[in-house]
Amino acid sequence: MKVIVVGNGGREHAIAWKLSQSSSVEEVICVPGNGGTAFEHKCRNVSFSDCPYLCGANGNEAYVKIALENKCSLAVIGPENPLAEGLADAFWDAGIPAVGAKHDAAQLEASKNRAKEFMHTHGVACAKSRTFTSKDEALAYIHEQGAPIVIKADGLAAGKGVVVAKTEQEAANAIEELMSGSLAGDAGKKLVIEEYLRGTEISILAAVCVTPELAGQGKACIVPFVSARDHKRLCDGAKGPNTGGMGAVAPVSDVTDEITAQFKSTVLEPTLKGLIAENYDYRGFIFFGLMLTKDGPKCLEYNVRLGDPETQAVLPLMDCDFAALCTSIADGTLHSFNLNWKNGFVVAPVAVSGGYPRSYKKGCGISIDEKRMQESGAKLFIAGAMENRRHNSGGEKLVTSGGRVLACSAHGDTFDDAWQKAYRAMDCIQFDAMFYRKDIGLPGAAESS
Repeated sequence: MKVIVVGNGGREHAIAWKLSQSSSVEEVICVPGNGGTAFEHKCRNVSFSDCPYLCGANGNEAYVKIALENKCSLAVIGPENPLAEGLADAFWDAGIPAVGAKHDAAQLEASKNRAKEFMHTHGVACAKSRTFTSKDEALAYIHEQGAPIVIKADGLAAGKGVVVAKTEQEAANAIEELMSGSLAGDAGKKLVIEEYLRGTEISILAAVCVTPELAGQGKACIVPFVSARDHKRLCDGAKGPNTGGMGAVAPVSDVTDEITAQFKSTVLEPTLKGLIAENYDYRGFIFFGLMLTKDGPKCLEYNVRLGDPETQAVLPLMDCDFAALCTSIADGTLHSFNLNWKNGFVVAPVAVSGGYPRSYKKGCGISIDEKRMQESGAKLFIAGAMENRRHNSGGEKLVTSGGRVLACSAHGDTFDDAWQKAYRAMDCIQFDAMFYRKDIGLPGAAESS
């Protein structure tokens, strides 16, 4: 079969790579893809500009036309924006099974307020919160509650919509910046203000297969993956500004069997019951952002897709056919799918462009020592880099095109083995002003509060 993968980040490169390993997959059509998928086995990048048959179509219509033109029989949607805009609905309407939350379910990520309403209604363990559209009322609330406190833009804000304020003044400044639109645009016109939870953060990705029909048959399910941890701060020791992710590890050694059982009973199972109660059609993935508190795991947020860079750490551990997993999600047989995992660990540090997460230069050639990279045993997942059209005349194959450029993902029987492999691989790469953390997964590297 042919599969269309929507997106152009490191997550989508990992998804395309894992799909390409399946004997059932003939070709992966990456729209638009990136410099990694451009050279990945069985993968082909397609951009809207490559397709004269689109005749000016864009958005959902364009993705569907590309899938039909290329005879794709399955779609996997990576990023949150297309999901929130109903791309999964459009694929299904065109007769193409899609792995991705439909529009209504996607609002669990597109609206922080909707997510909190859902959590409170269905008894999901989470932080207490209130929602505001009035700046004066929001300011009064933080003065009443005190600090530290968490301010969140309601809408999708590309990682710029959450402020953990340590003082009331920081909280007031965040409210002003968010509601004025200067920090997150229209996403900040409505705010969710949450209590500050103390603990350490982890991520649990999962496959979801919920429809009213499956619920009636007792076959609706959420199947969790191994635990992972993202490192969002820019610098070693969890210091510096928040980013989209400086690296990930999986599994997380401090996630005990007791914590896993608590997560299932207080977060996963209530979420599943809520999806069923609200008659959602949700066939895709979900990301549980969790805080491990003294009172057990608490849900910080839902993402209605796989996390980035957690996917680059989790998928290399998956010891089964990923295309078959995606098919089971789409056709309603996830409840009987045998999901297996390799032993050991994966460490995946991320290299970023100098200046990230603020301004940074693009178009820098990326030099990779291919021989040493292969010897390291690591897999390179590309995010913010594109194919250099002039590489056949002697230039590098890839040039930087974004802030988070790539991840070196390495599997090892022990954490130390995986860590050493990942950082040996990172030493094989060079580009102008390249920067990366040296402590991904080490003690003291995880964000805690």
